[in-house]
Amino acid sequence: MPVVDRGDAQIWWEAEGAGEPLLLIMGLGYSADMWHRLLPELTPRYRTIRFDNRGVGRTGVPDGPYPIPTMAADALAVLDAAGEKSAHVFGVSMGGFIAQEVVLAAPERVRSLILGCTGSGGPEFVAAEPAAMEMAVARASLPPDEAAEIAIPFVYAKDTPRSVIDEDVALRLALPTSPEGYTNQLLGVQAWGGGAARLSAITAPTLVLQGDEDRLVNPANAEVLAGAIPGARVEILSGASHVFFSDQPLASAKAILGFLDEQ
Repeated sequence: MPVVDRGDAQIWWEAEGAGEPLLLIMGLGYSADMWHRLLPELTPRYRTIRFDNRGVGRTGVPDGPYPIPTMAADALAVLDAAGEKSAHVFGVSMGGFIAQEVVLAAPERVRSLILGCTGSGGPEFVAAEPAAMEMAVARASLPPDEAAEIAIPFVYAKDTPRSVIDEDVALRLALPTSPEGYTNQLLGVQAWGGGAARLSAITAPTLVLQGDEDRLVNPANAEVLAGAIPGARVEILSGASHVFFSDQPLASAKAILGFLDEQ
C-alpha cells in the first residue's frame, strides 16, 4: 500500500490509468473512494492520482486540527511520491480549498485547475442556508451511518435515485470516517481565511464546476470564485447538488474531460 510519510501522518495514495497526470482532492469527511463514478471515465485518458486526506480512510487520524495549508502540503507530497513535477489538479468542496492553496503555494506544479462545489472562503464566501451549516456541525458528533443519512437532503439532488445514494453510503461506511477525523477537518475548514484576495495571482487555466441544486455550498459561490481568478470559466450542472459526480456522473465527466482536453 503506497503511503507518503508526513511525520505525523501516513498519507495513502494510488495512481491509475495513463496519460497526463490528474491529481484528485476529495472533500470533507470523504475518502478517495468517492471518486468511483468518475474514475472509469478519467483513467483511460489521464493518470489519476488520488489520496485519502488526513483524518479519513486509509490515512488514519493524526492529532488535529488540520489546517488547509497543511493538507495542501500533503497533496504536494503525494505528487512528489507519484513522481510528477506537475499535474492537472481537481478539488471538490474542502478539496477545492486545498487545491487553491496548492496552486498558490506552488503555481509551477499546476497545469490546470478544476474547482468543484466550492468557494473562495473568507468574507467573500456566500453562506449556505442555516440548516445546512447546522447539519455540517451536527455530523461531527454522530456515528458514521447517522452522519451520512442526515446529509443526504443537502448534498444530493432531489431526483437522484436512492439506489445511487445507497451505493455511495455503503462505500463510505466500508471505510468509515470517525467523529474525530471529521472534526479535525471541519476545524481546518472553519479556520481557513480564504483565498479570494490572492486568487488574482493564479495563471493556470481554471474551470469552476457547480451543481444548481447544491444546498451545502451556495451555487452563487461559483461566480464569485471564477470572478476572482483571471480567465476562469463556470459550468453549472443541471440536476446536480453537492455530490454532482454522483448526481450527474456523465455530464460531470463530459465537462471535466472537455476542459482537460483543451489544455
